[in-house]
Amino acid sequence: MSQTAHIPSHRKPRRSASKLALRAGVAGGVLSTIAVAGAAGPANADPVTETIEMPTLGSLDTDLASAVSASAEASQQEALDLSLQAQEKTALEKAAKDAKKAKADADRKAAAEKAEKAEKARQAERERASRTQTRTTLSSSGSSSSDGGSSYDSDTQAPTGSAAAIVAFARAQVGDAYVRGGTGPNSWDCSGLVQAAYRQAGIDLPRVSGSQSSMGTSVSLSNLQPGDILYWGSRSGSYHVAIYVGGGKYVGAQNPSTGVVERSLDWDTPSGAVRIL
Repeated sequence: MSQTAHIPSHRKPRRSASKLALRAGVAGGVLSTIAVAGAAGPANADPVTETIEMPTLGSLDTDLASAVSASAEASQQEALDLSLQAQEKTALEKAAKDAKKAKADADRKAAAEKAEKAEKARQAERERASRTQTRTTLSSSGSSSSDGGSSYDSDTQAPTGSAAAIVAFARAQVGDAYVRGGTGPNSWDCSGLVQAAYRQAGIDLPRVSGSQSSMGTSVSLSNLQPGDILYWGSRSGSYHVAIYVGGGKYVGAQNPSTGVVERSLDWDTPSGAVRIL
């Protein structure tokens, strides 16, 4: 073993090349600045003593971190702005689409209501024309009754007494509205009209059609008399009733579309009839 093996070395540790270059660059910059300042001054000028503070590596790292943070914040804000713009655009497009659909629905509804109103007007006109024709026919038949004629079919007789009161009342309501549960004076349902008509003759009938058609005695449709109650469905479970007024016709509160009408038996043939008078 060498005698110097345990003697500690007095050599200074080597510095890395990058650190030496950095120190050399900083020192060279300081010396260059001082040299330029000395050369530019007058020959007899007093020596200038100036302390130049150089940025430290710590401050450079802080500035770099601040710049990176600011850039990240700017990028995040820009992304947020773009997202908001996209959301606003989507919302505007949806609102425009909804408005267009709502307008189309409103137009269709208005067109349907207009068509329904026009159809009701045409139907009302047909009803008025029918009533006018009926009145004309009755008037003509009445004028010939003095010659022994009749305003009714050969199988019926002109109503008299209670039947006449019932028929007259029923015909007076033709043109009134149909309202479910209606009992007058200007709107009726089928059984409400029959009940009110029979009340003119001093006869109290049940309120509903099934009970009304169960009253009295059953008669065939070929042997009807004015004032008979016509029914649709079974006798004890009828769903509609009307009053036979003679001449092969009846008066009844049909439905909300037609209201109270006078129609031929052939228009809607009833299931049967009962006689109470």
